[in-house]
Amino acid sequence: MATEIERKFLLCDDSWRAHADAGTPMCQGYLIGAKRASVRVRVSGACAHLNIKSATLGVERQEYEVEIPLADAEELLDTLCEQPLIEKTRYHVRHGEHTWEIDVFSGDNAGLVVAEIELGSADEAFKRPPWLGEEVSHDKRYYNVCLVTHPYKDW
Repeated sequence: MATEIERKFLLCDDSWRAHADAGTPMCQGYLIGAKRASVRVRVSGACAHLNIKSATLGVERQEYEVEIPLADAEELLDTLCEQPLIEKTRYHVRHGEHTWEIDVFSGDNAGLVVAEIELGSADEAFKRPPWLGEEVSHDKRYYNVCLVTHPYKDW
């Protein structure tokens, strides 16, 4: 079984930007956001993936991902995915032994910035960067699948 162990945090300032890569624009949509799992289509740069993730709240979830043709992904986003689509730019920042993914949202979720770290186990220790704020791993509002139906602009 494929398991993703990920923790989510808000940021307390923009000092992470001094250490970030150039960022990659992403667009993603959801075909299904059900009680047991979500099915997502994501275009990231010139790559596209279909992703199935368990709807479990918390830091450990089942996740399966396969690459799909870019044209197929764009068609799915345009015709079958719930609207609005999730638009964001993902940046990578190395800190300590880990690489953080920082998502800067746009569109209906403009103003939201979330940092994520993938871990090998739920209790794995990591060095907290100085720009890291409150943990929101257990707050479903910050899950991308929830941002489709309850965008940040409406909070």
